[in-house]
Amino acid sequence: MTTALQAQHLSFSKGDWSIAHEGEEINFQITSTDSVPALRFYFEGEVLQGMKLDSTGHFSWQPEFDLVSRQERMKSYTVVIAVVLQDQRLLRQEGTFTLTHTNREPLAEELPVFYVRQGVRNQYQISADYVFDPDGDPLVFKSIPNQMSEGMVLSASGLLTWTPSRNQFNTLKNNPAVVEFIVQDLPDKSEKKAKLKIAQTQLDLSPEIILVPGDSVYRIKEDELVNLKIYATDPNGDDNITAIGFVASDNRLPKNLLKENAPLQSEFTWSPGYSFVDEAEKVRQVEIIFYAIDRASNKTQRRIRIHVHDAENLDEKDKFIYQKYRISLISAKGLLDQLDEKHSELTKLYKQAKRGKKHRAIVNASLGAATGLSPVVLPTDQSKVVSGIGGTTVLTLGTLEATEVIGKSKTDILDQMRVCVEIRNQLQIEGDNFARRYALKSERRKKEFDADREKLLPIINNQKLLLLELDAARRKNRFDNKDLKKAFPDFSEEL
Repeated sequence: MTTALQAQHLSFSKGDWSIAHEGEEINFQITSTDSVPALRFYFEGEVLQGMKLDSTGHFSWQPEFDLVSRQERMKSYTVVIAVVLQDQRLLRQEGTFTLTHTNREPLAEELPVFYVRQGVRNQYQISADYVFDPDGDPLVFKSIPNQMSEGMVLSASGLLTWTPSRNQFNTLKNNPAVVEFIVQDLPDKSEKKAKLKIAQTQLDLSPEIILVPGDSVYRIKEDELVNLKIYATDPNGDDNITAIGFVASDNRLPKNLLKENAPLQSEFTWSPGYSFVDEAEKVRQVEIIFYAIDRASNKTQRRIRIHVHDAENLDEKDKFIYQKYRISLISAKGLLDQLDEKHSELTKLYKQAKRGKKHRAIVNASLGAATGLSPVVLPTDQSKVVSGIGGTTVLTLGTLEATEVIGKSKTDILDQMRVCVEIRNQLQIEGDNFARRYALKSERRKKEFDADREKLLPIINNQKLLLLELDAARRKNRFDNKDLKKAFPDFSEEL
């Protein structure tokens, strides 16, 4: 670059005097090319800050760093230099400077200490008041891997995040950590190292409690379970916690419901039970406050409410229904045994009736005009003699069944046997179906259970049983599960 006008009046000791860089000082001597000696030199009009020109023509200037932006990169500035000759003539000449942008590295001042708490997510935003770029360039923060503690993360925007463990936190007590990181500007990528000191918090903070799950209101039935995990931590160190416990609005909740699994981790387990809520109440509310206390008596608490709803005692109900299931099959088993006994009895009677027809006989004689008596000898057996009546008589010799003589007919026995078999078969089928269908307690809870149970009662109390002349007092009702399973193979012992 050259001056705006030809250097016909002035000459410069520095050859490329018109090119300058921000922050770099330039010096050169200006002389007059006229034959008349120069009297003095000066600037005419406005000049940039820092430009100096003495009367002998010595020019000096250190351009400031804010004259050219990083977006412009280059910018031109023009000044007018005047010289007064000894003959009082005045000569002027314009000089144009081309100024280029100079990038400066970021600056990092001493940062405030990063005070951290134990067991919580600590965040530290590196402030632009302490780390900045003098040119206003965007900054990027980079971590140095061997400087970062485990779990520590530094984002590109300068956000440092760290959740120190108990051991890491305790180490900071006597040896605060110093973390180095890099600050880089864009787009020139000039870098600067910075440091951050990390120490334990100096505040005496209260403990913290975390409940898992974290709900504040629970709604349960009497037979349901509440299970909570209680985690306690102290920003000043876990060894600062002295007590973890709870207080309940209902004194029926014993203290042993809260059990310690680890020094700072406990578990609360509670099932109200079927007698907790009165039937008239339907719902009862219990308020529980969990707390943690540290050595300085700082206390933190978490409050929850539990709404306990009245519930049906399924265990007792299942036992009651099972007894109905078992008693029904016991009654059926008792009747089956009695029917078997009756059938055996009738079978014997029927066999006796058949034998009596073959071996028993009588003689029936009707009297007519009788004149006397004479012995009659049966040809089959000479030892048997029967007296007869002489004269006009009618003699009948025949055979009759013994039952006719005793008082029961063969037909009655057969009718009773038929009724016995009919009732027994029907009872066996219904009993098997009932035992099989309701072997599981989930099935016995259904409303069809009582309806199917009622189907057994008409069979057990069948009116035709009167024809069999059974003795109800002799019916056995004491059977164990093996007896019932023998009669009904699908019988279940599950309560």
